[in-house]
Amino acid sequence: MSSESGVPTFRDAQTGYWARFRPEDMATEEGFRAQPALVWRWYQHRRQMLQGVQPNAAHLALAAFAQQHPGRLTLITQNVDGLHQRAGSADVLCLHGDLMEDRFLDLPRPCCHPDTVETGDPPQCPRCGNMLRPGVVWFGEPLHLPTLEAGQHAARQCALMLVVGTAGAVYPAAGLARLARDAGAKVVIVNPYASELDAVAHVVLRGTAAQLLPLLLAAHVPTPPGGMADSA
Repeated sequence: MSSESGVPTFRDAQTGYWARFRPEDMATEEGFRAQPALVWRWYQHRRQMLQGVQPNAAHLALAAFAQQHPGRLTLITQNVDGLHQRAGSADVLCLHGDLMEDRFLDLPRPCCHPDTVETGDPPQCPRCGNMLRPGVVWFGEPLHLPTLEAGQHAARQCALMLVVGTAGAVYPAAGLARLARDAGAKVVIVNPYASELDAVAHVVLRGTAAQLLPLLLAAHVPTPPGGMADSA
């Protein structure tokens, strides 16, 4: 979804100095606890890579459709780059969190406040030492349950699900397309490459998000109540 904006995938971002580290060491709680400074700097590196990046035509088309048809589109994303929100989409269900946000590693104590943390790699509470960590979902961590449940509800209720630019290999996110189809929705995949969800779809469109979503959403014919869910 964001590749046409120039945003590299998690693994594609591991070039140069960062190529020597395993992805699992940079995206697990165990890896963070073992080398907090290293992992924190990796995520700062990823945040810097987003500076100057702009939403592409696909992000803008989804935001425009939602604004023109209030209540018709639920946007569910595995992306953590925030480009949907910057394009103007509201109430985005971010299954894997937000790269630009932080949260405390351990359950916050009364002394833990983000605005009073001591600077460092990573910043931490000056009283108890609780460290800040990126607000993304790491390998082995559960998704935020209310967000996942909202996505599952949208999948069960929608008339049409657009599955955009995902390999369909990461669960439970990939399960939303099957959930929608089992509930009677039409499933359309937009992807330049084959995915593990192609067999679930009624229609597979080979092309990129920025190429096809503006055309699809501009030509959208109003659907019955229940609307449309998009998993991007």
